[in-house]
This record gives sequence, structure tokens and C-alpha cells, in this order.
Amino acid sequence: MGIPKQKTLNNKTLSARIDALPASAGLWRFIILLSLGGFFELYDLFETGYISSGLLAENIFHIGSAGVFGISDQAAFASSTFLGLFFGASLLAPNADRFGRRMTFMFALAWYGCFSLLMSFQNSAEGIILCRFLVGIGLGLELVTIDTYLTEWVPSHMRSRAFAFAFFIQFLSVPAVALMSWWLVPQTFFGLTGWRYVVIAGALCSLVVWIVRKNLPESARWLAQQGRHEDAHNVVSAMEKRCGVADSPVYIAQESTTELPRKGTFREIWSPEYRKRTLMLTVMNFFQAIGFFGFGNWLPALLSGKGTTVTHSLLYAFFITLAYPLGSLICSRYADKIENKWQIVLSSLMTVVFGTLFALQTNPVMLVICGFLITYSNAWLTFSYHAYQTEVFPTHIRARAVGFCYSFSRLSTVFSSILIGLLLQYTGTQGVIAFIVVSMIIVMLVIGIFGPKTRGINLENI
Repeated sequence: MGIPKQKTLNNKTLSARIDALPASAGLWRFIILLSLGGFFELYDLFETGYISSGLLAENIFHIGSAGVFGISDQAAFASSTFLGLFFGASLLAPNADRFGRRMTFMFALAWYGCFSLLMSFQNSAEGIILCRFLVGIGLGLELVTIDTYLTEWVPSHMRSRAFAFAFFIQFLSVPAVALMSWWLVPQTFFGLTGWRYVVIAGALCSLVVWIVRKNLPESARWLAQQGRHEDAHNVVSAMEKRCGVADSPVYIAQESTTELPRKGTFREIWSPEYRKRTLMLTVMNFFQAIGFFGFGNWLPALLSGKGTTVTHSLLYAFFITLAYPLGSLICSRYADKIENKWQIVLSSLMTVVFGTLFALQTNPVMLVICGFLITYSNAWLTFSYHAYQTEVFPTHIRARAVGFCYSFSRLSTVFSSILIGLLLQYTGTQGVIAFIVVSMIIVMLVIGIFGPKTRGINLENI
């Protein structure tokens, strides 16, 4: 048995050791564990469109100007969710750069689980909408932290594939919430209406995952940025052991080669070096959210607008949403072979083509097929841009920059939820789909023209 080499730990050797991690069962178990929290985040996020019919049936929500804010309560419900996501992503995400990925991760998961559980026992539209806003704050913080966490732990040669697989796990929640809503929303058990059980199930399971994920390691790259080089060495050594790597280097502190901690600032993301990237990702996030959530959150309503009943629209929505996990799983086979910027462009183009076809259909089978392919393209778009936006900023400002840019996807959905509700009321499904198609064309142009290439990039060379 050989004596392990002695090396000084600096950012260069740390990055090299992470990028050298093999695609072992140990690393994939870590990715799955990280993705489990994302499963219940997306479950919580997508339930917005599926439980609204139950809230209407219980006379808690009202349609049109009869709502508490003079608009449809369903639109206010969706808008409050995304307003919370905006505040969580823009104002609280920088805490992941300050306090670490793991602590922020666990705090956000506990936050939205508790407020989601509280929401399930509200009996007024005001109470539900307020709780939903607070749930959104935790979701916005958690989603940004997952992206930075995953990017900083996965080797560059498999980063896109890891994101695709992580979203396969997370997107399993979408057909799960669709199926549970189809089964539970029309029912009443023990005096509680079915929509409450849909919410309770997600909240309780997210709190269980919080317990399971307490053993996740902190990001080694973040630890090194804080000057905690010995801690960074220890967590990388533990990950190497988990992945079956023998003879980890021994850490020896040498002040002359140790980098000083770097603290990121909001001003830095607007420096000449990163300004164009910040603007590009802000515009991309603003418009991609209209396409993604405009279709995903309003799918049952869009199908109802095509003449299907509530029960049939929920059932059709279940089959369509199967494309979220299946699309991510299929895409994981080629995710590392194509530049992420071109994957964003191609997936947006796919939404444009099949979105147009969806608007022209009346046949239920063709509606499901076109809806399935739109959902497939949305899944492809999601993992591509989540991976992409974490690759264009350095570690010390990654969570802050991504949180700011990503928050505009939430802000746009606050207003687009109201606009889509009005479009659906006055122009029908065709008007909503046209709005989505134009938004995705803008995404294609912005990323295709201004987006830098990132395939295989070393995070310390950004």
C-alpha cells in the first residue's frame, strides 16, 4: 500500500480533483439525494394549476372580478407564488454565497415545507394567497441554491448530463401532482376536500427529505473561496472516498500559496467583465418563464378551452406531463455532446413549432401528442438553461448572479399569469399559445446571438 502524495490545496488542485471524480455510483447517489428536494419543490410549484379547480369548487376562489383583488383568484394565486419566488431568488439567494450552499439549502427546504403545510388548512382566499407568497420565497431560494450546489460538485465532463438526470428526478413530481390531483381534487375525506391532501402530501414529504439530506456535504469550492482550505480538502477527500478514488492528497497549509477569501458584491455582476452575461440571462429568464409556466401551470385550463371537461383535462394533463421526466431522461443521453446555448435555442424552437400546432388542434389525441412534445421541449430547455447560467459566473458571485437573473423569470410570471388569464378569457387558447410562441422566439434570438460557449469549461477559468 503506497504512501499518498502530499500536495498543497489551492483552487487549481481542488478544481482538478473535483473534475477528476469518476461517474461512479457514489457520485450518482449524491446527485439523486440532491435532486429529491427539487422533486418536492417542483411538486409544490406545479400544484398551482392543478388544485385551483378544487378551490373554485369549494367556493374559496372566484372567477374574474369577483376575486379578492378584483381579478381571478386563480391568477392572483399564481402571481403570489411567483412574486414570492422573485423575492426568494433575488433578495435571499446571495445568502448562499455568504453562509454556504448547504445551510441555505436546508433553511429553504424547511421554510417552504412549513408554510405549504399551513396553507392546506386555510379557508379564505386571502389566507391561501398569503401563504402561497411565503411558500414562493422558500422555493425561489431553494431552486437557485440547488443549481449552484450541483454545478460546484459535478465534474465538468458530465455537468449537463447530471443536470438532465437531476431534472428527470425532479420532473417526476409533475405527473405525480397531476395524477394525485385527478384522483383527489374531486373527493372529500374526513371533512377535508381533496385539494388539501394534495398540498399536505407535498409538504410532509419535503420535511421528510429535509431529515434525509442533513448529511449532504458543503460545496468544496465555496469553502475554498471562504479561505477554509482544510475543510474544503476534507469534503473533497470524503467525496473521493465515496466515488472509490484511492490515495487522496494530504493537505499541508502553506500561507504563500493559499488564496485570500473573495467576497462577491452585487456591483460585481455589473462589471464590464460580466455585464453582458447578466443582461443576456435576465432577458432569457424573463421570456423563457412565459413559455414554460404559461403552458405548464395553465395546461388544464388550456385543455378545457379546447372543449374538454375538467375531469378529462386533468387526465390528459397527466399524460402530457409524463414528458417532463421522460424528456429529461432521454436528453441525458446527449446532454454533454451539445453546447448548452444551442440546446436552449433548439428546445425553444421545438416549443415554437409544436405550440403553433397545439393551437390548431381540436382532436384529443393530437392535443395530447402536441402537448407532450411541448412539454418535452420545456424539459429540455429547463436543464439546459439551469446548467448554462451557473457556468458563466465564478464561484464567489455565482449564487448572487444566478439568483438575480433567475428572479426575473419569477417576476415575469407574476404579470404573465394575470395576462394569460385575460388572454384565455378574451382570446381563448390560441391567444395564449401565440403569446408563448413569441416569447420563445425572443429566447432563441437572445441566447443564439449573445450567449457564450461553455461546454466543458473549468469553473475556475470563468
